[in-house]
Amino acid sequence: MAYDKFNTLTSSAVPLPIENVDTDQIIPARFLKATKREGFGDNLFRDWRYNGDDSPKADFVLNDSTYSGKILVGGKNFGSGSSREHAAWAVYDYGFRAVVSSFFADIFKGNCLNIGVLPVQVSPEFADIIFKAIEVDPKTELEINLPNQTITLLATGQQESFAINGYKKNNMVNGFDDIDYLQNIKEDIVAFADKLPY
Repeated sequence: MAYDKFNTLTSSAVPLPIENVDTDQIIPARFLKATKREGFGDNLFRDWRYNGDDSPKADFVLNDSTYSGKILVGGKNFGSGSSREHAAWAVYDYGFRAVVSSFFADIFKGNCLNIGVLPVQVSPEFADIIFKAIEVDPKTELEINLPNQTITLLATGQQESFAINGYKKNNMVNGFDDIDYLQNIKEDIVAFADKLPY
């Protein structure tokens, strides 16, 4: 399934300065029955967002109109716990195109890259700078430049580089999933196969 191409994203950000956010908190297990990637955004952080009677919890950041944007800034060790790819689906379906944290669980990070959400791992010091900037001005903007692999706090120009696998970077810039990538090089694959002696 192809997704939106990712080049440069400039957006305000939603702060979630909580450490060890696991995938069951991102999308509770009771919502994992669906097999399509649609509709999961409604239940992103469900138990943190809503009371038992389905009324929104006013003190949760996603219910606070002060904050908005396509970037979620999480605390250290974001996406730990079970390997459910639905957690990445929920982040994407809600509208986030990037998650920033000082550390990601490996499987969650991979699941994000597979569906078009860019996990940007920064130093703990830079994460603190971002959180403080958003606290001072909730409309402060971040620029995430994937080709250059940089994240910049536009108000001050403070910047940090981030790492990404070259194959996944190429896929995100082109809006490819793994199947799209193979389809894109189909002629090369066929040409290589034709040269094989068997």
